[in-house]
Parts: sequence; C-alpha cells; structure tokens
Amino acid sequence: MSGHGTPIPMTSRPCGPLKGEAHVPGDKSISHRSLILGAMAVGETKITGLLEGEDVLDTAAAMRAFGAEVVNHGGGEWSVHGVGVGGFSEPDQVVDCGNSGTGVRLIMGAMATTPITVTFTGDASLNSRPMGRVTDPLALFGTQTVGREGGRLPMTLVGAANPVPAHYTVPVPSAQVKSAVLLAGLNAPGETVVVEKEATRDHTERMLQGFGATLTIDQTDEGRVITLTGQPELRPQTIIVPRDPSSAAFPVCAAIITPGSDVLVPNIGLNPTRAGLFATLQDMGADLTYENQREEGGEPVADLRARFSPNLKGIAVPPARAASMIDEYPVLSVVASFAKGVTDMQGVKELRVKESDRIDAMAKGLRAAGVAVDEGPDWWTVTGLGHGKVPGGVTVASVLDHRIAMAFMVMGMATQKPMTVDDGSPIATSFPIFESLMGGLGAQLVRANTA
Repeated sequence: MSGHGTPIPMTSRPCGPLKGEAHVPGDKSISHRSLILGAMAVGETKITGLLEGEDVLDTAAAMRAFGAEVVNHGGGEWSVHGVGVGGFSEPDQVVDCGNSGTGVRLIMGAMATTPITVTFTGDASLNSRPMGRVTDPLALFGTQTVGREGGRLPMTLVGAANPVPAHYTVPVPSAQVKSAVLLAGLNAPGETVVVEKEATRDHTERMLQGFGATLTIDQTDEGRVITLTGQPELRPQTIIVPRDPSSAAFPVCAAIITPGSDVLVPNIGLNPTRAGLFATLQDMGADLTYENQREEGGEPVADLRARFSPNLKGIAVPPARAASMIDEYPVLSVVASFAKGVTDMQGVKELRVKESDRIDAMAKGLRAAGVAVDEGPDWWTVTGLGHGKVPGGVTVASVLDHRIAMAFMVMGMATQKPMTVDDGSPIATSFPIFESLMGGLGAQLVRANTA
C-alpha cells in the first residue's frame, strides 16, 4: 500500500476468533530518533528491528540528503554513518516527509541550529497541518522560517548561523515539540532548557543520554525540567528497537472485542510514557495481561496477551493519562463502542491536530456505524452499545490517516455488518504488514468495497 497514490478501499468483515501471535513492527518513535541521532553522531550506529514503514523510510531519505550514509542491510538491520552535531550538509532537493508529522518536526529541530537552508514538504495530509507549534520555539535559537498561510508546508527553514540556547515551556503536552527543541539545542552553546507541565513520551531524553549527551531531568513546581548541555560529540550506538505499542494496540483491541479471541503480542515496549492504553483497557475490564516482563536497551518490554472480553464497561479515562496514549484514542473509541456505558475522554485537544482531526473523523464514522458520540474542543464521549450490538454496515472516510483506517478495520471484526474505509492506503505509513498480520490471526480484510 502507498499513502501517496490511488485510494484503496478496504473492508473488514465480522470474523471468527482471532488466534495466534502478532509480531508487530518496530516502534516508530524510536525508529525515527535512531536514524536522526545516528546521523548526528560521529561513527557508525547499528540498528536492529527498525520499522520500515513509509514514515520512517522518509526520515532515512532525509538523513541521506543531509549527508549521512544510511544503509539498509535487510531484515530490519540498518546502519547510519553520522556526520556529527552541526555537520549536516544542505540538501540538493526539497525534503519530502510524506505523511509523518513526527519525522518533519524532529528533522526541523535537528537542522535548526546548523547554517543550512532546507525546504520541507509532505503529502496532502501533512501539508494541511500547522507547523507553528515547532517553528515558533525554533525561532528562539535564531532559526528563520517562511511557509504557507497558517504556518503550513511547503516551508523553508534557514538554520541559525550563530544559535543561542533556548528556555522553552511547552504550552501543550507534545513529545514532538519537546524533542524538536532538544535536538535544536544540541548545536547551540550553553544549556537549552525545556519545561513540560505534563510529562510526554521520553524516548528522546533516554536516547540522547545513551548517545552521550549531558542531560538532566528535574521535577519542580514548574513542571518537568529538562536541561541539555549543547555541542556534545554524540557517540554511535547499537540500538535494538522494541516493537511499537501503538501498533500493538490494533491486534490487542481486536482480540478484546472479537468473540473467542486469544492473541499474544510479543516484545512490546512498555515505556510508562507510552503504555496508557493498556492500563485503560484493564480499567474497562479487558482480559489483558503482561508476560515475560524484562528490560531491553533501557526500555521496559513484555509480551501482551489479549483475550475476548465480553463485559467491558465505559469509564472516565484519567486526563493525566492522555499524553501516554494520545495516538491510541481512535482505536480506544472503537473498544468503547462495544462496552456498556459511557467512556469519557478529556484533555485530548492534541487529537485535533494530528494527521487529521481525529476526534471529528472518529465521531463521524462511529455515528454512521450506529454509535452515539458527543464532543467538544478537547474532549469526547462514546456511549457503548455492548458486545454484539454495534450495527456497522457503512463506508467511512479515513481522511488520509493511518490510525483512523486501522481503527475502523478493527471495528468491522465485531460489528453486525462489515465496515469499509474509503482509503486504506495510509496504513502503509506506520504498519505496512497490518493486513497480512491481522489476516494471519483470522481477520477478514479485503481490498474492495464489498460491504
């Protein structure tokens, strides 16, 4: 599938029990950061288990454009010969980041304090998304930006020739913004400080320390204060990428709502800044357990076992949990449709500015499928119908968003009638083996509008 080509309608039919092991791809967040930090280190970084979806491949291409040698050795084995902090070359062409908001924002941060000029673009979805939330703090370093109205791509960044360190308080929880500022701070003298009022996924901090940067984290009355000392020489690393909890969400949630299912999802990263969905599912009464808990490469890992859970109940999801599961709310709303009672999701305005307005996209699709949804600027509720009572039988818009498409494909496995999305092609950006993996468990997914 391609997120940039001809639309591919996809239908998910109600199916029998899902059984077996679901070997989901490598973590997308860690894959992006492995390539970028590898390119900013001096020497060869070796990566095992890299996610080879389009988003990450676009980041690999960008690092090549900046002068790093990025080699795919096959089987998820990659190497990056870095050029050092401040060593990026000016690309000859426009840098196309495809569908990836994470990729473009992190790359902008990484180049922002190097005196090069770079023009970024993406697909229709990415080009509709505002970039000011990243370019505004990058301006504190001396970076200049020229873009379309509303701060949208295509956009040209002129890196700061004489960068100064920044002190920035992130206005809304966003690991992308925090990470962009920290990456920019690498090539600024002195100390760059980022303050988070609410903690977000901390892969960037963990990996910066692993690559040899001097970074401290303090919990204060102001919030979580991250201080980075600029202009280090980053050391190359050997990285084993854990499997992506955001991808694991789909087979896990599918098993929970599909009668008779028992699915094991091995080797899932359970970083506490990423695992909010699994705690939420357990709170709803899902039969979800952790097996073989361990630590790999500084990240907690376990095997997840998910079984059909016929007595799910709606809950109020703690708002403090939002940052640790922001990408999982679309598929959580599908699970909520099969619960009894109201699932209340608060403090989630970040969903309005993802690959799509995910609250709007899911609300429209769920309502069409017979589920009641209420929504506001930073909240939404789903009133579940209970197991076996969700009608389905409609075609919904994926709005060029991989997680919307996969969420409705999961929904169709347990609705009374099939669910169809108008375009499943964006799934390839993050989960290129989604169809084959789910089919191997027993799902009935077809690339045709046959609902």
